[in-house]
This record gives sequence, C-alpha cells and structure tokens, in this order.
Amino acid sequence: MNIKPWITTLSGAIVVSLALAATPAAADHNHGKYRSGKAVYDYARVLNVEPIVNYVTVSKPVRECWEETAYYTVEHRPAGVGAKTLFGAILGGVVGHQFGSGRGNDAATVAGTMIGAAIANDTARRTAIDNGHYYSSRHSRPVRRCETTYSSYEEERIDGYKVLYSYNGRKYLTETPYEPGSRLRIRVDVRPAP
Repeated sequence: MNIKPWITTLSGAIVVSLALAATPAAADHNHGKYRSGKAVYDYARVLNVEPIVNYVTVSKPVRECWEETAYYTVEHRPAGVGAKTLFGAILGGVVGHQFGSGRGNDAATVAGTMIGAAIANDTARRTAIDNGHYYSSRHSRPVRRCETTYSSYEEERIDGYKVLYSYNGRKYLTETPYEPGSRLRIRVDVRPAP
C-alpha cells in the first residue's frame, strides 16, 4: 500500500478548508467594520466628553484626646484612732448586753456596739484635730480623656461620562461608565426596511 498519495491528498484538503474558513472573516472587514455573530460593530468619532459629577457627604470619625488634672484628698489619721474606735465598740456592746433581756438582748448588744464605736471614733478624731495630728492633704494627677466626634465633608465622585459622538454625519449622545478617548466603539444595527 502506498501512503504518500494519501498524505498529499489530506494535506491539500486541510489547506483548502483553512482558506475557505478565512474567506468570510476577511469579507466582513470593511473600513473598520467587523462582525461578531449577527451584530456589526464600528467606531464613531467622539466630539465631546463631560464627566457626570455627584457630591456625596462623607462622615469620618475623629478621636480627640487631652489631659486634665484630677484632684483627690488623702486623710492622714494618727495612730490609735482605730484602736480607740474598737475599744468603744466593745464597751458599747457590753453595756448594751447588760440592758437587753431575752430576745432583745442581741438587738441591744448590736445597737450598743454601733453607738459605742461612733462615739469613740468621733472623740478620737476631735482630739487628733485639736492636737494637729489629724489632717488631710489634697493631691493632683493627670487624667487622659478622649472623645470621638464626626467630621462631615462633601466629596466629588464621577459616576460616568456624557459622550457626544458622530457617526455617518449624524450626532448622538450617550453615557458611558468610562472615558472613551477619541473614538467610541458602537454597534450598528442593520435591518431591512419594511
């Protein structure tokens, strides 16, 4: 069996098929026009482009911090005030226990303890103040404070472009999401007239 004529015939068929497939595509190109499926596309000359501008209000958080001076008081108690208060509470509890009887005995003991502690504490303070041993001092320290406020401003945003273009001696107006440049790709709708 001779394979050489068969390969030559197959190669010729492939070349002819490729030439026939390229012929319609070459025939559709006509002065920049081309086909994609059934649609015809061309380029039009752009005459004018204007941006479509919208103004949007934008709120932005602004955090401001500063330092303030906070004041506080420290009481300096002399030694012995706590011990005198405790002694007064014990003494008041004993006296209250002596006056109470039955179920009221516990209530009288608690009341005596509270009254005895208050009297002893007050007496110890007054004595310390009179002698200059009990005093308070005022101090300050820096405190950081912060506050968030909102700053609003208007921002210019371009939402597209108004494009004036001409095609075959006629002017058209359209909107595009991008700036087209000097020419605009258009779809030409060719149909038979009724």
